[in-house]
Order: sequence, then structure tokens, then C-alpha cells
Amino acid sequence: MTKQEYLKQVTIGKISELSGRIELKEYDPAWSALYETERQKICKALNRDGIVIEHVGSTSVPGLCAKPIIDILLLVEDSSDEGSYVPELEKAGYVMRVREPDWYGHRMLKGVDPEVNLHVFSIGCSEAQRMLDFRDWLQTHEADRNLYADTKRRLVQKKWKYLQDYADAKSGVVCEILKHISIAKI
Repeated sequence: MTKQEYLKQVTIGKISELSGRIELKEYDPAWSALYETERQKICKALNRDGIVIEHVGSTSVPGLCAKPIIDILLLVEDSSDEGSYVPELEKAGYVMRVREPDWYGHRMLKGVDPEVNLHVFSIGCSEAQRMLDFRDWLQTHEADRNLYADTKRRLVQKKWKYLQDYADAKSGVVCEILKHISIAKI
């Protein structure tokens, strides 16, 4: 299956092509406040115990440049049980955009104003833990934070058809940094 076929398979609605270059911004402390507002919105919408909400992605790492999109990790009991969380999140203004049952049960909803990628996994998911470990490592390891930032700055100079192409191009440096994390845990 080609990358485009996969995107068509997992994307709900139209696949958005990039109309220009990807924009990176220097770290903005306001991103943490935007996350907190969205966290409260999600808590109010779901109104239950047993969920975990975390700020992840580059906007959660002070000193790291980022696309100005707030990435949020939401852990629920069972991400495949969309009826238990999607309707409430849609009422709160999020739109279901990605369903990847074969990739850790990942779901992704989009929010606007601010732009949000709300990633949903089941509690205990190893990919969710990897996201948290990556965030925590970059927050405390300047050399890897700089390596990641330099890679991102280099990659945004290229023209990409889909945002996912840019994300995939970062996978080499992400794997390198994850090896550093694994070694440190030994």
C-alpha cells in the first residue's frame, strides 16, 4: 500500500494537501496556556475519571521551535470505543479526522482556534508512553532538543505534498533520540 493509499484509508474527510511551506515558530510560552484551556475543555466535555490528558509534541517543550499546533494526548479506557468519547468531543468543537485501528488504536481529532491535534490512545499504550518519554527527554536534554530543532528547520525548507510527509521525514532523528532514551533507562 502506498503512503497516499494509507492516508486515504485512515483519514476521515478530505485529505488536505499543503498549499505552501510548513511554518515553524520559535517557542512561545503562550502554548502552555493554550494547552491548559483545551485540557479544561476536554475535561468538561468528557466529565469523568479514568482519562489522562497530557501536552505533547514540540509545543510542550520550552525552547523548541514548532508548528503552532497544540498536540494533546488523551488516554481513554478503550480508544476503539469511539462512542464513549467522540460524541462529547465533537459537541465541544473537535472533529474526528484520523482512525488508525492497526496503529495502536490511534484516533485523532482536530480542534480550531487554536489549532489542536488531539491524539487518542488506550491507557497503557506503548506509543503513548513513547510520546511522553520523548517530550520529557527533550525538555531536559538540550543537545537532543537542538538536534531535533535543527532537523526540523532543515526539513521545512523542502516542499511537501502532505504534512505527514514532513512528519515521516523526521522519523530518523526521532529514532536516534529514542535510542538515547532507551540507553539512559538501562
